[in-house]
Amino acid sequence: MLELVFLIPLFAGAMATFLPVKLGRVILVIAALLHAQLAGLCWLKITAPMFDAYFRATPEGTLVLLVTSFIFLFISIYSVSYMKETEMENEHIFIGCMLFFLATMSMVALADHLIVLWIAIEATTLVSAPLIFVHRSKEALEATWKYVLICSVGIALALLGSFFITLSMDLGQVDVPLSFSALQAVAASLDPVWLKAGFVFVIIGYGTKMGLAPMHTWLPDAHSESPSPASALLSGALLNCAFLGVYKTHTLLHAAGLGAYSSNVLIVFGLVSMSVAAIFIMNQTDYKRMLAYSSIENMGIIAFGTAIGGLGTYGAMLHLIHHSLIKSSLFLSSGNILLGYGTKLIRNTGNMARLLPRTFVSFFAGFAGISGFPPFGIFISELLIIIGAFRSGRFVSITIFIFCLILIFAGAIRQVMRMSFAQHDGDILVQEKILRILPSYALLLTSAILCVWLPESLYQTIINAITAIGGGVHG
Repeated sequence: MLELVFLIPLFAGAMATFLPVKLGRVILVIAALLHAQLAGLCWLKITAPMFDAYFRATPEGTLVLLVTSFIFLFISIYSVSYMKETEMENEHIFIGCMLFFLATMSMVALADHLIVLWIAIEATTLVSAPLIFVHRSKEALEATWKYVLICSVGIALALLGSFFITLSMDLGQVDVPLSFSALQAVAASLDPVWLKAGFVFVIIGYGTKMGLAPMHTWLPDAHSESPSPASALLSGALLNCAFLGVYKTHTLLHAAGLGAYSSNVLIVFGLVSMSVAAIFIMNQTDYKRMLAYSSIENMGIIAFGTAIGGLGTYGAMLHLIHHSLIKSSLFLSSGNILLGYGTKLIRNTGNMARLLPRTFVSFFAGFAGISGFPPFGIFISELLIIIGAFRSGRFVSITIFIFCLILIFAGAIRQVMRMSFAQHDGDILVQEKILRILPSYALLLTSAILCVWLPESLYQTIINAITAIGGGVHG
């Protein structure tokens, strides 16, 4: 049964919330392992949905599910060691919400019904909010409320967009289930005015959760105040789930012959997001906020690549995979840095190459990877997006795109060099441990491997996901 992919972590989260903490940690890792197996079965199409009117294993949803499950496995292993080293009140609630978060994100990945997708994305907000507030500081409270309020307003607008899409059915006298797969089959009969209006509200609504500027304002605070395992999930998995809502709606408009309209809207939001990230990264003083603005940049890159079509869309899907792997690794490394130095301020860190040598390797390699340097996969994905943009004749857009990449790298490299090599006279508070090192290394290694060898089954999943909007390696 396909629904087990989100039902099992849901039940595991309920158990972990009420059981002793030590047992909860075991449940967290076991549930992560079991979820990875179920996601694999879903990918291989061995399981079928019980409620096929609401859930379906689409190629794009399966891709997001695989990425989410894979990074959650390593984040759960890291979390066990991290929770032992940090003072965390109500640790059982943290473990439970981590599993609830996995369950709701899995539901997003499998949802085919417009309203079920909306419910699942809204549920991710509710179950992840306690993860941000776990340290119960004034800053954490502010970040949590900002996250809940801004994302809830965004989700309300996405619901309005879904209603507009429904209106496009009534006016066109179309009688099909309110699912993306059914609507795509009759897209030519839908009213284009309501579809366009629906897409605008959907991209503003789900784009808020995705971290697209100017609706991004919750993201830096939430990522900065969350414990590092939660930050890794927020950036590496949650943003992809919100993008899935935008992508499915973009696919619907493309099927209705309105792909040029939705593509132009995506390009604008993508470039604005990259520009905002470039501005704020330049003089960032908090390394976790710096990583958060990098996530805004990369969501902009994915939106831009998706809109380009052809080779650019293929590059966008690769970028989604590699950003999740590398950014999750970076946030896990930032957790080691926070434990070691006891601060998120860049000016109070330094000489990481000597004081935290194994964390330095993962953090510096992750920075190189997220900046688009080989042997990591973002080098390939950004190159494909650039080539795709030139092929489609979008010379002004790609000029802005490349300029933003240069600015972001120039702003971030100063901070990373300061953290890695500047003089630091203080002592390290918490030493490195193998369970907090290996997950970061494993995620980076996976990105490097996928850069040079992409399994045929994974490649075909990506191709199946992008064919509907004209994406492909020959486009």
